[in-house]
Amino acid sequence: MTRTATSLVCPACGAAGLESFHTQDGVPTNSCLLVDDEDEARHSPTGSLRLGFCPGCGFIANTVFDPALTEYSKRYEETQAYSPRFQEFARTLASDWVDRHGLTGGTVVEIGCGKGEFLVMMAEAGIGRGIGIDPGVHPERIDPRWDGTLTWIVDTFDPRFGPIEADAVVCRHTLEHIAPVGDFVRLVRRSIGNRLDTAVLFELPDTTRVLDEVAFWDVYYEHCSYFTAGSLARLFAACGFEVDDVRYAYEDQYLLLEARPVDGSGDGWSREDIAATSTGVDRFAAGYAGITRDWTARVRAVAEAGGTTVVWGGGSKGVAFLAAVDAPIAAVVDINPHKQGRFMAGTGHRVVAPAELVDLRPDLVVAMNPIYLDEIRADLARLGLSSDVVAV
Repeated sequence: MTRTATSLVCPACGAAGLESFHTQDGVPTNSCLLVDDEDEARHSPTGSLRLGFCPGCGFIANTVFDPALTEYSKRYEETQAYSPRFQEFARTLASDWVDRHGLTGGTVVEIGCGKGEFLVMMAEAGIGRGIGIDPGVHPERIDPRWDGTLTWIVDTFDPRFGPIEADAVVCRHTLEHIAPVGDFVRLVRRSIGNRLDTAVLFELPDTTRVLDEVAFWDVYYEHCSYFTAGSLARLFAACGFEVDDVRYAYEDQYLLLEARPVDGSGDGWSREDIAATSTGVDRFAAGYAGITRDWTARVRAVAEAGGTTVVWGGGSKGVAFLAAVDAPIAAVVDINPHKQGRFMAGTGHRVVAPAELVDLRPDLVVAMNPIYLDEIRADLARLGLSSDVVAV
């Protein structure tokens, strides 16, 4: 679709005039929930995507996002920590942040701590105390040796948790789930108060890659906010932070922001990148129908030849892929034991352990993230399978 001007206000910079460029209906709204019943999974709540681009700051939002349709609870299973590759990345990042920001013996508050693995890694790297806040955290899964060092709050972060008395505030893969991003970042700033030496450390997906690759599998309901490096830095600067660094990580899939609170606003960030984001928006809008059609044809061709296709990755990317690709897929594979035996929201595909592929003997394995190709191929080799493995 072509861009359409609206009068909607940008949640990041407050300017009116978001430009709508992508529409998708019937999108599952809870792609990481553990669903035990196939029928329940098939009838999961759905919503719509109406992506709007802000030409003023470069931010992208789902303009019809309804938080009432999402559920963040102990049923929410988002962790990637069963992957050795992801563990290595997270552990290295935790050590780096502890070392470079002088957090040894210090206190860290993690907003949106997920299942708590990263805060544990920061404790292993030397922090003295950690407080993790997340409605989906499972304290019973965490090694009890950290009792007394780490505290878990099963809740969402809001003004009740201020002031934040900590040496660092960490927030990983949470901001993209929040619609009023400006309000949220200002809340973090107010909660820190006059502790101007507090390190503020955020991690979230990079949207430039999503636009350039037309990565439709990385656009799903829970991600209502989409940032580039520039739009992220401009938001934090406007909300009372000096942005020291925004860099790419995890093969350029993620953005890492490091900032510190200041009185007033941070230094202004260049707006030169907005033109490139605008071009990416048009590329995504123009390419979406073609790339989903190509994937549908590829999977259908396998079925027509008598073969079997499985998707590897039972999280949000897998749900988004299945919702957009209308073709026969036998099952979804995931190494997370908490997902196995459950069903995918929207389509009801069963999530299986890798070992079950011995019986399925798939001809095509579609990996939801190319960064895990080596791990997937190694698992298949151990099972004696020679499936064709391709990544989105």
